[in-house]
Amino acid sequence: MSPLKRFQPGYDPPARSRDAALLFAARGMDLLVSEHDGRLDLPRCSSLPEAAASAHFLGVLDGTDCYATPVPGDFAPPEGLKFVPARSLYKQVDEATFSVAGRALSIAEWDLNHRFCGKCGTATQLVPGERARRCPVDHTPFYPRISPAVIVLITRGDEMLLARNASFPEPFFSTVAGFVDPGESLEETVLREVKEEVGVDLKNVTYFGSQPWPFGRSLMVGFMAEYAGGDITVDGKEIAEARWFGVDDLPRIPPRLSIARHLIDTFIGQVKARQPSS
Repeated sequence: MSPLKRFQPGYDPPARSRDAALLFAARGMDLLVSEHDGRLDLPRCSSLPEAAASAHFLGVLDGTDCYATPVPGDFAPPEGLKFVPARSLYKQVDEATFSVAGRALSIAEWDLNHRFCGKCGTATQLVPGERARRCPVDHTPFYPRISPAVIVLITRGDEMLLARNASFPEPFFSTVAGFVDPGESLEETVLREVKEEVGVDLKNVTYFGSQPWPFGRSLMVGFMAEYAGGDITVDGKEIAEARWFGVDDLPRIPPRLSIARHLIDTFIGQVKARQPSS
């Protein structure tokens, strides 16, 4: 097995040439790629010199500089390049590169949305040494938007409650999740979202871990919690159905990349460890 790639984030671009650097050119949630024998590759800055000249330095991935830039909706890709949904890079590139691609989407969107001050309309300026733009008139800073969200695995003995979101493009079951409201703690959000979406009460809410999730411009904060009472009642809007599942009778669940899958796999490991060996 090849070693995992290492990414070192950065803000100020190095003085060296950008030609060999990877360029993450974003159009919304799509990225520009080349395709060779069914494999998707990211272009180098040398293939798009004009876009690369104003691109944002992301950092260094295994010795290779990485840059991100937004491109307009009417941008015509050069021959040999095409736009694909960034999600489609999953399993097409290594996990570290996929993570940098997600970071690039967020940086490109921030750059596009904050080139002018939202208060006075003045063109903003990049702030050296940090990921920010600032208005030179009223000094308002603009940072990339990150929306905190919670995601929780609800357990009852050796079972877990999984729900199918009505908006999922493909039918599968996952953990309950939702965005934090102003004035809420993360734990309060867990209790509210679960009650709203599946109708049950919780106890013993414990922190699990976190994962940046650029496709929702969010930071997913994971929890585990135990069932405390109530009947499953789905909201009928976000959640289409929800059921209890045993670890040996699971439906289709999220891919291993996601924190939802990490929560599920961790619980499966805990249950298996409790079971007597044959």
